[in-house]
Amino acid sequence: MHFSTLVAATAALATTQAELIGFNYGSTFSDGSAKAQSDFEAEFTRAQTLQGTNGEFTSARLYTMIQGATTDTPISAIPAAIDTQTSLLLGLWASAGQADFTNEITALTSAIDQYGSDFTSLIVGVSVGSEDLYRNSPTGIAADSGAGADPATLVDYINQVRSAISGTSASGASIGHVDTWTAWVNGTNDAVIAAVDWLGMDAYPYFENTISNGISAANSTFFDAYDNTIAVASGKDVWVTETGWPVSGPQENDAVASVANAETYWQTTGCSLFGKINTFWYILEDALPTTPSPSFGIIGSTLSDAPLYNLTCSALASTSSAGVSASSSSKTSSAVSTASSATQPASASGANTESLSAAAPGPETSVSMSQTSAASQSSTPATGTTTSAVVTSSVVATVGHTYTTYQTTLITITSCSSVCSTSKTSAPVASASGNATSAVAPTSTAALSSASVGTAAPSPATSSATTAAAASSSASVTFCDGNLNGEYQYPHLIIPVNSAEADTAYGTQYNGTITPTTSTIFNFDLPASYAGKTCSLVFLFPEQAALETSAFTFNGQGGISVNELSSPATQQTTYDSVPSVAVSAIGAFESVSPGNSYVVASHECNAGATQAFEFVSTGGLELEYFEDWNPSPIGAFITVC
Repeated sequence: MHFSTLVAATAALATTQAELIGFNYGSTFSDGSAKAQSDFEAEFTRAQTLQGTNGEFTSARLYTMIQGATTDTPISAIPAAIDTQTSLLLGLWASAGQADFTNEITALTSAIDQYGSDFTSLIVGVSVGSEDLYRNSPTGIAADSGAGADPATLVDYINQVRSAISGTSASGASIGHVDTWTAWVNGTNDAVIAAVDWLGMDAYPYFENTISNGISAANSTFFDAYDNTIAVASGKDVWVTETGWPVSGPQENDAVASVANAETYWQTTGCSLFGKINTFWYILEDALPTTPSPSFGIIGSTLSDAPLYNLTCSALASTSSAGVSASSSSKTSSAVSTASSATQPASASGANTESLSAAAPGPETSVSMSQTSAASQSSTPATGTTTSAVVTSSVVATVGHTYTTYQTTLITITSCSSVCSTSKTSAPVASASGNATSAVAPTSTAALSSASVGTAAPSPATSSATTAAAASSSASVTFCDGNLNGEYQYPHLIIPVNSAEADTAYGTQYNGTITPTTSTIFNFDLPASYAGKTCSLVFLFPEQAALETSAFTFNGQGGISVNELSSPATQQTTYDSVPSVAVSAIGAFESVSPGNSYVVASHECNAGATQAFEFVSTGGLELEYFEDWNPSPIGAFITVC
């Protein structure tokens, strides 16, 4: 920024009334377990008592209105905010389709009815969605950040919220949308700018890895993003809804994650914002019970711990490039009366993600998705390739393909049982449930045959390997990569069902759980653009040491059998209501072990449909893991070629 701009901005901001200062709060911990009221109360209280902040962090941004593991119950952060007098920037998750958005509105209106003005007097704004436009953009799609929402859908949702709160004690709430600065400056999204009262901007210089993004450039990079957003805001307020610098994690081009750099970013950028522009920092705490990578928490895994660095704003803030014009400072947001793209962090992490009511890819991303991680959002998968396979009725081996994978062992697995046959089933319209699940039109499911299932992908310890074909065969089947080096799909709904609690709906989760009593259903949304392509259902199971942002528990025995279901699961699916099986045991692995990738089935993509697969324990297997596409990826995916 030019020095003259800095002086003008500083002078203007100095006369502005104090603005909102707060943190982002997810609805779950890093293991996917839902936070209770007491957890939110502890976090809100800790934010208000942080050493060096003079009790200024009295506001909270939420990503969803729905309490974890419920369908439409109001989030328990609301009574916690009432008890701690924490003001709330509410969030409604908007990338899961109309059915789930209706649940968000139900939770909002139920909270208004239940808590009345005690609640609505604390509302400082309502965000309809979070980074939905980014995830719907070519960059977000290339990064497989999860399903988003287009501008017309968001405008419709915004109007639905306005209608829902009209005539209530929340009718005066200002309504906005949160997205990356790159989404706001994209002219195709102008309809959303016209529909909102304010714009929420997420910007992370750490993730701007296509330019010089070291800590010395971070402040100017951030305010360049802010200025660009101001320029397209049509005079509307721009709130900083997410920013921060990680205390640990991988290096992103020139950007180094460290406590020292996080402190520098707080002192230069944060202290330039606090009290001058509505700001919600990412994040108070993100390391309970496990630490994500990157980790942005300013305290460790224990709330009572002292901050990891000095939060007292020093002279650094007054010399930073504030980069905002005299007219760009946000106006004060009062509570309702009683009458690059820079992507958000931790989207694939269960902790504090925006995929808060659903399976991640989160923030974007819990998400979400959920749980858009942002580290993975900044990378683009390479072009997919095709593996040819020659098969017998039950044994498959790949030939003539070079792999670069994280796994280490080549295994050929006995495939599915004789009940696998060529047949067609109907894929009904999906109930838009969970993180980033969208409703689709009916289509017929492509046939699955016994000649196309049940193999483990080559997983050499070196960077490449070639395997010989199986002996005589009557069929030739195309298999896509048993890794995520090419195009792939992340599950948009992860639903466990438990025979011991047959009528319990657990809702969407971040973890896959496969035990003798619990199976997990994975929904995949396949875009219409996949018509004519091949899709392979794969299960990736790397060594624990290869995982950067995930973990698993495994009893070291047994295998997995996979059923294709006749229709998708929903957040209300229980063991007793699992959709009927369309194809039984499309892949049956008598034993699984870390360090391998398994191709479960391969067939022509069911373009434009939602497919559901149930993973069932055999031989006493007990496995639970955090579904994640970060290196090393772990879990169920569909690869495309």
